[in-house]
Amino acid sequence: MVKALIDVHEHTNKILNIVKAKHGLKDKSRAIDQMAKEYEEKVLELELRPKVLESFKEKEKE
Repeated sequence: MVKALIDVHEHTNKILNIVKAKHGLKDKSRAIDQMAKEYEEKVLELELRPKVLESFKEKEKE
């Protein structure tokens, strides 16, 4: 696990507290982990899907 000292805006701090409470997390570090997981699922996977589909199509042609 990596340790980091970060500065966040007051609004970001409020969002972290909401995520922490919503998911019953112990601390803000876990809230950040949860936010990263949700970002990965909702944003990154959507961006990667077209590239993966293209890769599959190219392999099918071979």
